[in-house]
Amino acid sequence: MKRIELEIKVLSPLAISRQKLGGSVSKCEDYIPGSVIRGAIASEILKQSGQQFSNLSQNGGDFQALFLGDEPAIFQNAYPNIRKTKKDSFRIEEEVKILPTTALSSKITPGFKTSSRKDQKCNGVFDTLFDRLCADFYGYAYEPNCPIDGGSVDFPGITFYTVLDNKYYKLSSQKRLLTKVGINRRRATSEEKTLYSIEVLNESELGGNNPKPVSYRSSIIVPDNLSSLLWKFIDQNSLNFRLGGSTSRGLGKVKIKSIIVGIGDKTTKVIKKKIQVFTHKLDTRWKDKWSVFGKPRQNLSENRNYFSLDLQADAILIERWQRTTVISPQMLKQFTDVEDESLKLEAAYSSYEYRSGWNSAWGLMKDVELITNKGSVYLFSTSQPKKWYAALANLELKGIGERTYEGFGQVEVCNDFHLVMREELV
Repeated sequence: MKRIELEIKVLSPLAISRQKLGGSVSKCEDYIPGSVIRGAIASEILKQSGQQFSNLSQNGGDFQALFLGDEPAIFQNAYPNIRKTKKDSFRIEEEVKILPTTALSSKITPGFKTSSRKDQKCNGVFDTLFDRLCADFYGYAYEPNCPIDGGSVDFPGITFYTVLDNKYYKLSSQKRLLTKVGINRRRATSEEKTLYSIEVLNESELGGNNPKPVSYRSSIIVPDNLSSLLWKFIDQNSLNFRLGGSTSRGLGKVKIKSIIVGIGDKTTKVIKKKIQVFTHKLDTRWKDKWSVFGKPRQNLSENRNYFSLDLQADAILIERWQRTTVISPQMLKQFTDVEDESLKLEAAYSSYEYRSGWNSAWGLMKDVELITNKGSVYLFSTSQPKKWYAALANLELKGIGERTYEGFGQVEVCNDFHLVMREELV
């Protein structure tokens, strides 16, 4: 498998519709779903059918392998990109992640310390996964407060973040409303008393005399034999793709830059290291901070390794033909083809929503799906960690659940943010 890294530079507003708020206002996503990127590339390939790249556009050939085969290309979601400029010539780009739902911050001044302004200083954010598990083993309720102001804490409302020079930065998309007038199809003139508003993602950052262009980052996981062909098509048509709705009104124009990155065996070694560090940190937390409470109801086993699965995209989970929001040990073993009777789900923190969409190829609405929200966290333990290193590396690559080829179900094993303890606010 090869990874095609994409940088999507927005040239005009993007109408990535999510749902109607009621009346004539349409709400927009905070990111570009993988299904939108997938549809745009497939549409452009079909549009050029018979002109060039015929081996990609014929129904029974490479086009079917890419989009309709048993192992189709996986189009991951595009999240806001960060750019740091030095002397107006050098850019640093870091990985964008989803903040886990176990993160907490002060209710009074929430946010990363880097978000502080002259008139307001943010107290920082910390994670509670380890302390929640330890409290549960002791049979205590875990209700922390902010170590800075002593007040209540809550989820800080941060979706996307990145780490740059060991500092945490919040990332977000800027939006605005575009108000349009309805058109009378018979007279081809404006329709009286018919106005509607579309929420869109901005094409540039608002504020200042020199607005900065906005870009998003995504990846496509492609089989080796098709990676070069797809990359060439994207590279040679970088200005031809249109994302989202209302493209006939001038919306959705983008420029896509792409590079091919190999996927080596080092990912297995990375997963092994992350699980070892994760388990060591949890064991240290248990011994140093929680042993003062005396004898627990349940001891933290020294013979077990712990790892978390953090959803980096919304997921569609099904167990025994029923929708669910929890990844059970049986589901995880089925997804990874690993036989491990010692696998145990220690904790789950998740929420759900309902999601639909529009299938341009069929001209019909997609089925309404129960989705598990990105940021959800699942904590597992096992006494046979060696069985899981390669399996979890493959799970990070391909995702979990249904419709992973549209960007659903992307996961990260042992998100580093879980290592940020309450006294180590960032």
